[in-house]
Amino acid sequence: MKTHSTRRLTMGQALAQFLPQQFVRRDGTEHQFFQGTFGIFGHGNVAGLGQGLLEIRDRFRYVLVRNEQAMVHSAIGYAKRRNRLSTWACTTSIGPGATNMITGAATATVNRIPVLLLPGDIFANRAPDPVLQQLEYPASRDVSVNDCFRPVSRYWDRLNRPEQLVPALMEAMRTLTSPADTGAVTLAMPQDVQAEAFDYPVELFERRVWSIPRTRPDLESLHAAAAAIRAAQQPILIAGGGVLYSEATDALRAFVEATGIGVAETQAGKSSLAADHPQYLGPMGVTGGIAANRIARDADVVILVGTRLSDFTSASRTIFAHPGVRFIGINVAELDAYKAGALPVIGDARVTLDELRDALAGWQVPSGYRARVQDLGREWDAEVTRILAPRNGLVLTQQEVLGHVNRFVDRQDVVVCAAGSLPGDLHRYWRAYEPGSYHLEYGYSCMGYEIAGGLGVSLATPDHRVYVLVGDGSYLMMAQEIVTAVQEGVRLTIVLFDNHGFGSIGGLSEAVGCQGFGTEYRRRSSSGILDGDVIEVDFAANAASLGASVETASDAAALERALARASASGGVSVIVVPVDRAARSPGYEAWWDVPVAQVSTVATVEAARPAYDENRAKVRTLI
Repeated sequence: MKTHSTRRLTMGQALAQFLPQQFVRRDGTEHQFFQGTFGIFGHGNVAGLGQGLLEIRDRFRYVLVRNEQAMVHSAIGYAKRRNRLSTWACTTSIGPGATNMITGAATATVNRIPVLLLPGDIFANRAPDPVLQQLEYPASRDVSVNDCFRPVSRYWDRLNRPEQLVPALMEAMRTLTSPADTGAVTLAMPQDVQAEAFDYPVELFERRVWSIPRTRPDLESLHAAAAAIRAAQQPILIAGGGVLYSEATDALRAFVEATGIGVAETQAGKSSLAADHPQYLGPMGVTGGIAANRIARDADVVILVGTRLSDFTSASRTIFAHPGVRFIGINVAELDAYKAGALPVIGDARVTLDELRDALAGWQVPSGYRARVQDLGREWDAEVTRILAPRNGLVLTQQEVLGHVNRFVDRQDVVVCAAGSLPGDLHRYWRAYEPGSYHLEYGYSCMGYEIAGGLGVSLATPDHRVYVLVGDGSYLMMAQEIVTAVQEGVRLTIVLFDNHGFGSIGGLSEAVGCQGFGTEYRRRSSSGILDGDVIEVDFAANAASLGASVETASDAAALERALARASASGGVSVIVVPVDRAARSPGYEAWWDVPVAQVSTVATVEAARPAYDENRAKVRTLI
């Protein structure tokens, strides 16, 4: 009879020693899955997992961060840049340390990005009940604040016994490495259980390789998709983030070059096809441009590849105007493949595009369609050039700054952003040429992601310069990871756009008739409302106090000099750029459904409602 060897370890020790031994394999190449742990210690994790990480600190990286939400953003940035083949674990104490991670968990799950969250929890033995920072829920003693992670986690568990760690880790890894089911995984760990010992099987600590398969599509579905495309006169392909995660960019280029189909891109899919490719239509939807939106408006077949088809992509279901439009959903996740009543082709993007290209051998789009794609592509490129051109005004516009930065960076450098008006302008006007060089968190559009996410991207690609573009609103929410970036010695350039408030929501507020109310940084006036003098925030002094090298660039020449000095620097640089708050971008024939009040005592709101009703009538039910 075989004797199974065991090691007597605390649950915290066992977990710490398990993490470095996990690897993934795809296409014959192996990657260490967990690159380290981001953490902030407190009474919920310092004596358990913290002690376990201390024992392996020489072979498994631990990074002290400054904010729990930010640590999850950094893990997301890292995993997204690595096409979900590597990530980080995140550990916190109980109470506020744990709940600070919930926004990060939602960001990961919405974007389908793997992160492992290890919040401390209350005592399983309940002896010191209620412990410091415990929520006392009167209907059940088994509820803690960590139950808030349930709806924003792809897998959630609470480990009330040390032996429960073994099956929980297997399920956690299955979820984290699943192309279809990945997202945030939360293992809530009572602090007393973390310190309890158990005889764990030695196999738990051996090198384990998790295979990430390339799921092949069902042949009947594939052939049905090929038949629908062959019958199309005006097809369009919309590339989502799944193209990048699958590393399917070469397959995408080969597919569209063989067929002549034009390619539009979502925020997550931007950089799937180079901006100078003749079949590149550019951005799609609310933050899209004339080329993609016009082709989409007339498309009779829409091929969705690795996209969630959010309201920004579909312009709130108004952009697809062809009366007989059909959708083909190529995705590893059934949830996404079936959207809009699509013909689902469930499979890995790279494999599916290759096999679909073979199934379409010899077929190409009509010549008139191909010419229209290229004509609209050139028209859009000229519009981008016009928008980004210097205007020589007293204050730089946001678009001018983007033009200067885009022309300055190398093709392999990475731009990072997340929220505000910047993502719209970046999606429209940033020219990306290399896969992964455009890094936007726009599934959750989470303010505060930018600098923390940029830190993760920098850790993932230390050989490339990373440019974080952030508005003053997001900066004020979460700038403290500049300290962590300095601590870790990463190369990071942060371009901070100062427009004295929430520019994006200010514009939206005006569009719905709310006059930009509550979106500017102003003092309270004698009338009792926030319409007094503008509050001048010294962002340069703030960033310098966090350890960054700082410059303020008020004109184009100063910006060019600051970018050059930051590029030559080996550390963290912040460039503060005052920009014109009033300079906005056109809508390019797309609409976003944000309801306008049906009745109001405010004249500007009443004036905005008729246009809303008119656009709302264009929304299609796609089934």
